[in-house]
Amino acid sequence: MMQTCCIHQSLPFPQRILPRHDASIGFKPPKLGFIGKNQPLGILNLIRQRRLYVNLNANDAHPSMSILEEETSSENSAPTPEAELPFSEWSPSKSIWRGLSVPIIAGQVLLRILKGKIHWRNTLQQLERTGPKSLGVCLLTSTFVGMAFTIQFVREFTRLGLNRSIGGVLALAFSRELSPVITSIVVAGRMGSAFAAELGTMQVSEQTDTLRVLGADPIDYLITPRVIASCLALPFLTLMCFTVGMASSALLSDAVYGISINIIMDSAHRALRPWDIVSAMIKSQVFGAIISVISCSWGVTTTGGAKGVGESTTSAVVMSLVGIFIADFVLSSFFFQGAGDSLKNCV
Repeated sequence: MMQTCCIHQSLPFPQRILPRHDASIGFKPPKLGFIGKNQPLGILNLIRQRRLYVNLNANDAHPSMSILEEETSSENSAPTPEAELPFSEWSPSKSIWRGLSVPIIAGQVLLRILKGKIHWRNTLQQLERTGPKSLGVCLLTSTFVGMAFTIQFVREFTRLGLNRSIGGVLALAFSRELSPVITSIVVAGRMGSAFAAELGTMQVSEQTDTLRVLGADPIDYLITPRVIASCLALPFLTLMCFTVGMASSALLSDAVYGISINIIMDSAHRALRPWDIVSAMIKSQVFGAIISVISCSWGVTTTGGAKGVGESTTSAVVMSLVGIFIADFVLSSFFFQGAGDSLKNCV
């Protein structure tokens, strides 16, 4: 039985100098060459590698050695300067990258909806979370906001003798602005933060990569159901908040200020138009899309572990609120242009 061990040695030589003749090694010495002084662009380097093999006989432990030398050469030439392209070393910041991811993800979600590639089971689960489970906090918020606005309107309109206009003003304020915006703010704080935290945790723990390995697209499985659920649930939440807000306002006016509920409801009926309710539904759908797309985009671009998840969640809610207010101004200026005549029947 033979045992072999190898000893490796590398000797670099800056000039083209080959090893001397060694009788114990037993190979013919090569010729000696140098790089001339008139060749400044190339320097030939040779590296001599020597391996010593020792074979031990297991019977009498008599060693037998053999030496193998190898030569490798490398030629170092002067580097040729290459022209650098503009912005070749520039990388976008995280905020810019996230901002660019929003329209990309929105386009991918829209394309999958048009193609019918919808994961219905996840969509129903997200719809339950966004709709019925968010109804209580939305109604509670709308109730107290309605009563707070009623106090301000009733005090001022009563002094002017415009009791029959209070219900119309409240109905227009709730249908056009308050109900969609308040509902969207509540959903952004509740569900937008949840979307960003869930997807951010899955991103930093590489669960989204696991979905890709299993053949499931995260856009189809995670993002599209959340966007559809938000767009479907928010119009119904807005309608419920409008109803509860008007009811609380009418009850407060009757109980505290002595203005009959019938007067409030009749004034609201005269002031409202079908377009007021339709515009509220359209606004709430747009707000739902903004909340879900921004939150999911911030979630899937999360980096940095638990700290990154917390920052993404906070930033997603803030950016969702900013997007809601900007969209509300744009839609209101588009829907309600010129002078209005809704209150002329309430005077």
